Amino acid sequence: MNGILPLYKPRGMTSFDCVRKLRKILNTKKIGHSGTLDPNVDGVLPICIGNATKVVDFLMGHSKIYQGSITLGLMTTTEDLDGEVIKRKAMMVPLSNQQINSGLHKMVSDDLIQIPPMYSAVKVNGRKLYEYARAHQNVKRPKRHIQVKSFEQIKPFQYNALKHQQTIYFRVKCSKGTYVRTLAVDFGKQFHIPAVMSDLKRLSSGGFDLSQTYSFEEIQSAVLNHRIEKLLKPIDTILQQYVHDSIDDYQWKRVINGAFLYPDELKAQGSKIVITYRGIVRAIYYYDDKIKKYKPYKMINIR
Repeated sequence: MNGILPLYKPRGMTSFDCVRKLRKILNTKKIGHSGTLDPNVDGVLPICIGNATKVVDFLMGHSKIYQGSITLGLMTTTEDLDGEVIKRKAMMVPLSNQQINSGLHKMVSDDLIQIPPMYSAVKVNGRKLYEYARAHQNVKRPKRHIQVKSFEQIKPFQYNALKHQQTIYFRVKCSKGTYVRTLAVDFGKQFHIPAVMSDLKRLSSGGFDLSQTYSFEEIQSAVLNHRIEKLLKPIDTILQQYVHDSIDDYQWKRVINGAFLYPDELKAQGSKIVITYRGIVRAIYYYDDKIKKYKPYKMINIR
C-alpha cells in the first residue's frame, strides 16, 4: 500500500494519535504525517503511507491555509485557550475594522521573523521547548524565518462588553514552520493588547483542501469494503512542480544501483528531476554542478 491519504483530523487528537490509529485501521506500520497539528486544531492532515513516506518533506514544503479567530484582551502561557491566563487588559473600545485590516496587512511578508512559543515541539539543545516550559526553565528560543502570504479578516468582529474582549476572525496563508498562535500574539502586540488564538482550522496543506479529506469513519468503511486504494492519492500528486523524465531498461538497471546520470542522456533538464520507469515514479535526482551529473536525491520505488 503506497500513496497519500488526506485525513480530516478531528479535535482532541494529536497528529501522532492519528498515525497510531491509522496503523491499526490499515494494518501497516509504514505511515507518517506531514506537519503537526495541535490537539485543539482540526482540518487537513496529509498522511503518507508506504513509499510515500519518502516524500514527506515535499508535502511539508507546500504553503498552508488556516482559518480561525484571535481574541484580544488576554494572554496565556500556550498562546491559545489551553493555557493558563497570565495577563489581562480590558478593552474599553474595540479596534476598528480599519485598524484590524491594517494590523493584519502589516504582518504579510516574504521574510518575517518569528520566535516559536515555549509550548512547542521545537528543539533546543536536544530538548523540546515544552519540556523546558513544564520544568519552568528559561531558554533562548531560536528565531525562525517564515512567510505570510496573506492575512485577512473574513467576517465582522465580535465585542464582548461584559468581558471587555474582542474577537476577530481571519484566514491566513503561510509557509511551513509558522506558528499561527504566535501570529495571534504578535498581532496584539502592535496595539499593546494581550492576545490569544481562540480557534483554528487548517483548510489546506500539501496541496490538499478540506473537500479532499476523509474521516476515520470513511477510511474504516473503505477498508472493510476493500476499496481503500481508491482513497489513496498517487505519490506523483505532490511532485508535479518538478520536471519528469521516463527512463529506458538500461538506465533503470543503473538507477537501481544508485548510478549517476549524464545530462545528455536525459530528455528533461532541471535542478531536480523526477525519474519514472514504466509509468511509476522511481526516484528523484538532483543536478550536481561540481561533477556536471545528476545524482540520486531520493529513491522512492526501486523494486
